[in-house]
Amino acid sequence: MSLSSTPVRFTRLARSILGAGAFAVAASFAPIAAQAAAPTCELDRPILFGGMNWESNLIVTDIERAILEKGYGCKTRVESGETLPMLAALQRGDVDVNSEVWLNSVRDPWEKALATGKVAKAGDLYPGGEGWFIPRYVAERFPELKKASDLPRFKKEFADPEEPGKGRFYGCPAGWGCEVTSTNLFKSLGLEKDFVLYSPGTGAAQKAALTSAYKRKQNIAFYYWYPTPLVGSLDLVKLELPAYNAEAHNCNTSPKCANPKPSDYPDNPVFTAVNTDFAAKAPQTAAFLGKVAIPRETVDKLLAWYDEAGVDSDEAATYFLKQFPDVWTQWVPADVAERVKASL
Repeated sequence: MSLSSTPVRFTRLARSILGAGAFAVAASFAPIAAQAAAPTCELDRPILFGGMNWESNLIVTDIERAILEKGYGCKTRVESGETLPMLAALQRGDVDVNSEVWLNSVRDPWEKALATGKVAKAGDLYPGGEGWFIPRYVAERFPELKKASDLPRFKKEFADPEEPGKGRFYGCPAGWGCEVTSTNLFKSLGLEKDFVLYSPGTGAAQKAALTSAYKRKQNIAFYYWYPTPLVGSLDLVKLELPAYNAEAHNCNTSPKCANPKPSDYPDNPVFTAVNTDFAAKAPQTAAFLGKVAIPRETVDKLLAWYDEAGVDSDEAATYFLKQFPDVWTQWVPADVAERVKASL
């Protein structure tokens, strides 16, 4: 090796060593920078959601979980169950969040739980409702049919297959709380002599029967609640009911109501509820949950898409986050929104 080449080789070697060292130093700081930028959840355990099994609750829960996981760095888990057991679990602290509480369906147990101080309303989610409906094509066929009390005049148009001399009105699924109210309201309007109150065995059976009749453009009159995929996907007209009367409605909700009286359904507030101990330990998370609010028209569109697409609730949640950023970005700080968007 010539002496003249030594400085050149030394310089190259030095640069190589220094370059490697500089790279190693930079690499050693990279995790620190990444850690500094990553969100840190307020809880070091999974946030537990009550997983009730109707469509809107499944989707809203998955929307909230996606934002918490991708935007806040939290872990989440769903505990499946029915409405009242999940409300009891919320009170015990076995779950942290019930994404959808329909007040009119659980008013008494909710007020009792609220009185313990162990649960709290985080925020209003959307206004729910109930009503008696006919398809718009039926309203166009019979323009004089505007009120529920008009039904007897049109009983032949809604002939019951088993009692052709009477019409058929599709009530609430058998065994559901709304069946009691539908039955009492049906009696209070004096419809028993002209119509059969038909209660499908399950919610799925009710939906299938109504959807099939709608597709065949048959005359149908029925009870339903909203927002739901069915109301979101069909063109319906509400039948007018007598003005809401709180005393009459409260009696109509009881199986022991001795003297049912006509009354429209009240608005049905739907809200998110949290365990108060959870809210105290995770105030930012609870504040986010309190801001979750979706316009009912948007819920109808989302549920209609979900029903038609035949996807799972987590896919519907992703669809919502992609299609309605103007809604959900109002719930979170800008940095959280950017992290959620980047994950889609």
